[in-house]
Amino acid sequence: MFRHVQRICSELPSLRSYSTRSNRRTPRGALVARTASAPLAVRERREKRLGPIGPGETDATEDGLTPTDMARYQRHRDLGTLPTMVTRRGGDGKEKVVYVSPTEWVKRRNARRSRIRGFRTVKRPVPGIVQTKDKRVKTREELEVVGQPIYLPNIIFRLVRNHTPAGQDYNPYEATFRVPPSITKTDIRSYLSAVYGVQTTYIRTDLYYGSRPKGLRKKRTSTYKRAVVGLVDPFYYPHRLEDMPEDERRRRTAFIEEQFSITAMQNVRKSTRKAQIMQVLRGRPSNSSNLTGATGRGKILAEVAKRRQVKEGIIAGTVRDWQQTRKEGKTVSVAPPASRKGKGKQASGET
Repeated sequence: MFRHVQRICSELPSLRSYSTRSNRRTPRGALVARTASAPLAVRERREKRLGPIGPGETDATEDGLTPTDMARYQRHRDLGTLPTMVTRRGGDGKEKVVYVSPTEWVKRRNARRSRIRGFRTVKRPVPGIVQTKDKRVKTREELEVVGQPIYLPNIIFRLVRNHTPAGQDYNPYEATFRVPPSITKTDIRSYLSAVYGVQTTYIRTDLYYGSRPKGLRKKRTSTYKRAVVGLVDPFYYPHRLEDMPEDERRRRTAFIEEQFSITAMQNVRKSTRKAQIMQVLRGRPSNSSNLTGATGRGKILAEVAKRRQVKEGIIAGTVRDWQQTRKEGKTVSVAPPASRKGKGKQASGET
């Protein structure tokens, strides 16, 4: 899902003055957003050491590193424990140690951290080839799974737009999800890393309780947990319809309507709701059921299951007809519900 949305976002024309391609230097706007996304405790420690950071400013170095990464690089350099170093021989015949740049060091460190776990590379002989000309067995590298199989949980992560105050830019180093209340921060971090390969820096969660039915509203909203996730790589949510130009907004609206038939479904709900209200006004509640002839709990459940199966068959047939109509390029039209008025004087209200 996350990568699919990112692909769609990359195809849309950007309305911002900067991009986030990996082959370019990180733009200043993204560095400012990353500084603002740092946890509060981290920002306070940096302000004590580097001084206050005003709005629109960044604490990144010239190479785009955070103060934490730069301090870690300098510590490894002073200790002589950098992962790689290059030795060069000068004109006097002495070797000179040249350390890798901070950018290259961070790049190699991130590659090491994001390596695929649970696999190892092994060399196995190529089938059908006994040996080569130099009397050696020809081998090839293959990936071998290490450990037990992993089963994905049956949960839904819903990606929503970040809350952006008025007058501020969208923060690409944060992503907001709606998850079930039982999901923990460790579950969120493991799920995003294992399924989508998304590396996170911090996770903040808060719980939103559902509202109880009041008045005519008989439906209770569900309880969910909101998770604000810090991202290592920037990500922009697809533009809203309000942010698009008029022509692009019209094309996008037509595409959404063609794929999901939102207007048609809204009309069906309105007509169904109107029919239920009319039934209540006539003294016949819409949720009343007539199970005459079914006595006993087992027979009643069997009759309910039978009617449910018939109802699902009718719905599946209607969906197939709508899909076939869309494939033919025609518009789906929904007829209004038929009236249940009876015949004779009782139907017209006359006595």
